[in-house]
Amino acid sequence: MAKGKRIRTRGKTPLSRQFQNLKEGDSVAVIRELSVATSFPERLQGRTGTVLEKRGQAYVVQIKDQNKGKKFIIEPVHLKRMKT
Repeated sequence: MAKGKRIRTRGKTPLSRQFQNLKEGDSVAVIRELSVATSFPERLQGRTGTVLEKRGQAYVVQIKDQNKGKKFIIEPVHLKRMKT
């Protein structure tokens, strides 16, 4: 896992990324935003899942782990919408 950002991407994250709106059923990729200080599990980096619901400012994302679906509550800064 990366310990820092590349030189051209350093600095404050765009507000559009922090306040992005996702719909139920959207497929998203989990990409850790390194400039936000949160405890983030390494096993989620690079995984894809579907948005189930919005909970507060975060989203509940279901991610397949082996044959079992697991639910994680993730802030929108760490999510990127996948094109379908």
